[in-house]
Amino acid sequence: MKDYDDKTAFLGQCGRFQLINFLLLCASIVPNGIVVFSIVFVADVPSHHCLVPDVNLTQEWRNSTIPNKVVNGKLELSSCSRYRLSVVRNLSAQGLVPGRDVNLTDLEQEGCVDGWSYSKDIYQSTIVTEFDLVCNEQWKQPFTSTVFFLGVLCGSFFSGQISDRFGRKPVLFSAIAIQSVIIVAQIFSPSWTIFCILFFITGIGRISSYVSAFVLGTEILSGKVRVLFSSLGVCVSFAIGYMLLPLFAYFLRDWKSLLFSIFLPTLLYVPLWWVIPESPRWLVTQGRVAEAEAIMRKAARLNKVEAPLVIFEDYTTLVSPEEAMGVLKNAYVSTIHLVRDITGYYGLSLNTSRLHADPYISSFMSAAIEIPAYVFIWLALRCLRRKLCLLFTLSVAAVSLFFIQLVPQSLSYLAVALEMLGKFAVTAGASAIYVVTAELYPTVLRNTATGTCSILSRIGGSTAPFLFKLSIYFNYLPYIILGTLAVGSIIALFFLPETFVAGLVVTKLAVTATVATRKEEKPV
Repeated sequence: MKDYDDKTAFLGQCGRFQLINFLLLCASIVPNGIVVFSIVFVADVPSHHCLVPDVNLTQEWRNSTIPNKVVNGKLELSSCSRYRLSVVRNLSAQGLVPGRDVNLTDLEQEGCVDGWSYSKDIYQSTIVTEFDLVCNEQWKQPFTSTVFFLGVLCGSFFSGQISDRFGRKPVLFSAIAIQSVIIVAQIFSPSWTIFCILFFITGIGRISSYVSAFVLGTEILSGKVRVLFSSLGVCVSFAIGYMLLPLFAYFLRDWKSLLFSIFLPTLLYVPLWWVIPESPRWLVTQGRVAEAEAIMRKAARLNKVEAPLVIFEDYTTLVSPEEAMGVLKNAYVSTIHLVRDITGYYGLSLNTSRLHADPYISSFMSAAIEIPAYVFIWLALRCLRRKLCLLFTLSVAAVSLFFIQLVPQSLSYLAVALEMLGKFAVTAGASAIYVVTAELYPTVLRNTATGTCSILSRIGGSTAPFLFKLSIYFNYLPYIILGTLAVGSIIALFFLPETFVAGLVVTKLAVTATVATRKEEKPV
């Protein structure tokens, strides 16, 4: 079979079959946006200081037990130390007044040996308050996110190969089921270690469901609808989930309640097993022509068109060594762009709780900026070359991130605007590179190639949680690193082939059996 799109052209591009699957596959993406960034609220660090136990202290000494320190030009209570309690208790018993009779700076200090007192102004609880991930244990807070992205890293590799072996549909629904069950199990985690192990598995389920839904949609749909799905539908669905997250978190300030609220909507996806079909393209590549034709005939009935007597022919697809080398070469270049996009995207997204005094507003701002970014890149991909789109988004990201350090502290809103502009560009670029990646590879390799290209890029996602911790050394260092990565991607861009022209989409990459599957990819 040399022209899949020609063989299935009788269905049209936008009938009931395409519309139903477009909407359902987009709906399957929504929970991913919630799950990925739930850690912003689940593991946020509320204001805290050493716990002062209920001992015999005067009110003056109780108010003075925690030393003050200057943080970013502001006077705050120390988070990890207090004046030695035995000394304070003795001075209080003598009737001495702190600051008048005793110079507090001369008193010996100690760590938070009795635990911490956490502010409940924003959160009732997070895993930080649950497992005391502060002070000497503060490295565990960003590492929790890293564990999740390491799970995403593993899932990027295994889900692609399993999906190419057993099919897109089984992997999609298995991943949703695993992700849902593990989220519930996390609620009952007795320790931080158990929570992280479960969070790792959640990461595997998350990327497996996302990539499988993405590939399934690009193979079921065709032409302009396929571009709409891959560049706008999937991404906007993810952003909708991301935008719903701060709404859930605002009303559910306890981390366990928040996780349970994330689990409940996944039950709605169970009936979709009997509605969403397997990829006919994949079935044909596996020699399961009868099953593929059955799906096409059902689609024809939904679209109220007549299917030809014979739709597909038996065939086998082989990948030559030359074609495999072409895939590997372009996978390497695609990976460079994905590393930059993933690092920048997650780095800026995970920093949302620090953009504004209200983390719920910050998170919503970060999510909302994605919608215009996705619409912009979708329109751009319809009429502009892919490399030009990437060049523009990379340049905007680099300039905005480099310029943040030039903004004076008195213009904090301008700094937020530049960061949002950077998030806009990074989001658009990430969307574009996924479309390019899907266009580079033939059906028999598309899911594996997409997953493989994501593997090294997930290293960027794994390091992103620690990225903004570097600001303790130099406040603008994270932005300089992200801007530098954008410049490096601009250089790598010149080694990436153009996929906008239909004749170039699969040139020297696609196997002979799937050369024509990209003919309708060119936007009108």
